[in-house]
Amino acid sequence: MPLQMPSAAISPQPDVAVYDLDRTLTDGGSWLPFLAFWLRHEAPWRAILLPLVALGGLAFGLKLMDRGAIKAWAHRWLIGPRVGEARLAAAAARFADGFVIRHGLPQAAEAVARDAAAGRRVVIASASHSYYVRAIAARMGIADVVATEAVRRGGQVYSDLAGPNCYGAAKRAALEAWLSREGLDGAVVHFTSDHHSDLPCFELAIERGGSVTCANADAALVAIAVARGWPLVQWGILRKSYFERA
Repeated sequence: MPLQMPSAAISPQPDVAVYDLDRTLTDGGSWLPFLAFWLRHEAPWRAILLPLVALGGLAFGLKLMDRGAIKAWAHRWLIGPRVGEARLAAAAARFADGFVIRHGLPQAAEAVARDAAAGRRVVIASASHSYYVRAIAARMGIADVVATEAVRRGGQVYSDLAGPNCYGAAKRAALEAWLSREGLDGAVVHFTSDHHSDLPCFELAIERGGSVTCANADAALVAIAVARGWPLVQWGILRKSYFERA
């Protein structure tokens, strides 16, 4: 009779706790503060190009540009059509040092710490650019990031996006792709965000058997949460912005 080899123990996949960044873990948006930081510390002369960025903002308001296009447009004129990866990473690190201290929400940090202590793998999923979101995540003790990616080639970061802007359904697709790459196809997913555009990710968490939390929710998300019985929490007072939302 052939010997039966004992089957290898299969390690259960950890739960995954996914957090939006802007106005979920922080008291406001991060893209405009990063652009302002870059102008102040790296390229003050580019402030003369602000009228061109404003034209792009007008085009966005008229629905002639989508979110990804206006993001690439602002990057092109205020950061540059291309910039060295090392220079951008160093600036992002300096930016994150101050940004997290000034704008991180303590109650949000406590929620992240609880998830980490429970053995969940914590991820930030954001429409913001990964080149500075990763620096912010590191300051928050979070290793994993799913975010909008810029084209990288030959040690340079370009203003063009390397794929869809990580917003709405595209954020869910990017998160699912990340789960697959990490071997977490069967993991339970928990999701927290402030914005109704993240409904596809909320639904992914429900489909994966996880929980959802509507933190600092906008009016549209409040209505969805009330209709579906999802929990609402307020983690601080948010900064108002007429130019950034989500």
